[in-house]
Amino acid sequence: MNENLYFKKAVIKKKISELKTKKFSFVINRFQLPNGYEGEYGQIIFPNAALAVPITADNKVILLRQYRFAVSRYLLEFPAGTLEIGETPINSIRREIQEEAGFKAEKWDELGALVNAPGYSDEVIHLFLARDLCKLNSEVKGDLDEDIKVLILDPDELDNLIASGDEILDAKTVTAWFRAKQFLYKQ
Repeated sequence: MNENLYFKKAVIKKKISELKTKKFSFVINRFQLPNGYEGEYGQIIFPNAALAVPITADNKVILLRQYRFAVSRYLLEFPAGTLEIGETPINSIRREIQEEAGFKAEKWDELGALVNAPGYSDEVIHLFLARDLCKLNSEVKGDLDEDIKVLILDPDELDNLIASGDEILDAKTVTAWFRAKQFLYKQ
């Protein structure tokens, strides 16, 4: 796919307001869209992220049960994290998989990228398949604001959880799992 064919930047006509937080900014601007329409839009400006689908040598899937305050619940997710300033997506996810899951991967494959919420955010999440995992001896600590439990599932168990609707998973996890399975079964 020729991305340049579909990439057309809207023109900011007037900056109206901005609120900066630790990880992102929320801005309201007056934009002129590529079709000529002008309007005021709110947008979350995010430094992007990286995610890993970790698969063990015996074909188990590593997932996290992580508390998310915005939805007041625990979700099943793959290890992921925000890119630090100047950090590449692969370096970010190598760090995150160790901090959040307690594993190190020897083999990495790119699974592409996804835009999580294009109606209001510019965030791009870079997806990776992490294989040849080795368990680290150190305790999984994560960041101070992370409440995480590491789970190890069979691929069929994960498929059943997604299909059942009984477990709440986030969109990036479902998308990454779909892409990882396509990659794994092509080989």
